Amino acid sequence: MTAFLNHLAFEFRTGLRNPTQALMNYLFPLGFYVMMGLVMVPINPMFAQTLIPGMITVATMASALLGLPGTLVESREAGIYRSFKINGVPALSILAVPTLSTVFPVLIVATIITLTGPLFKGVLPVNWAAFALVTVMTAFAYGAMGALIGVVAADARGTVLYSQLLFLPSMILSGTMLPLEMLPASARRLAALLPATHSMQAYIGLAYGRPTAMNALASLLVLLASGLLAFGLGVYLFSWDSRNATRRGHPALALLAMVPMVVGTVLLK
Repeated sequence: MTAFLNHLAFEFRTGLRNPTQALMNYLFPLGFYVMMGLVMVPINPMFAQTLIPGMITVATMASALLGLPGTLVESREAGIYRSFKINGVPALSILAVPTLSTVFPVLIVATIITLTGPLFKGVLPVNWAAFALVTVMTAFAYGAMGALIGVVAADARGTVLYSQLLFLPSMILSGTMLPLEMLPASARRLAALLPATHSMQAYIGLAYGRPTAMNALASLLVLLASGLLAFGLGVYLFSWDSRNATRRGHPALALLAMVPMVVGTVLLK
């Protein structure tokens, strides 16, 4: 346990010193949040209703999808995991540490956004316990998915491609920029396949007590299930060496992490 905590502390400090990770973990999400608060709220006052949860969700995606996978691929290509294997470090710990080190910056940024949100007329939640729970669940689900992308991607270019397949649609369809109810029915079905959509529905329904297009509690369970499934698949598919052509399973198995979201399409009202 001591070795695990030391490794976690090292990864967290490395994230602060690494310019790329610092950009994705802190500078980009906070800069985007300030821009949205200064520009979008005056243009569309209704945006203030979802400013805080929406920007926390974007910050989570930026950290977990745009920052985490590349770090895992770089470590694998540098042969770091080979030395871990020689010293008996299990794959579970290797994936758990970067996943948790991604969750911590998300919680820091979420705290900053929540505390400063009222400065941009952002609406605070009415149920703080639910708000904290959804934030942690969102960070866990996306952290696990980011780790899975880092495991199955063959190189850094692959991480960019796979990450953008989730990131870009989430920015448009999930409810972070405009309400899910404003989308046509076909787009709502597609949005239900995105973790960010379930995060926003859980925030709106559980933390803010407002009507939602999906069952808010079920959306929270979808996040939990997808996070557990993604992390489990990441451990199963983990490769110690980029030069080792043999894998325990085909990378396409990573698509199983989407099963809870597929089931979640039936939650649409």
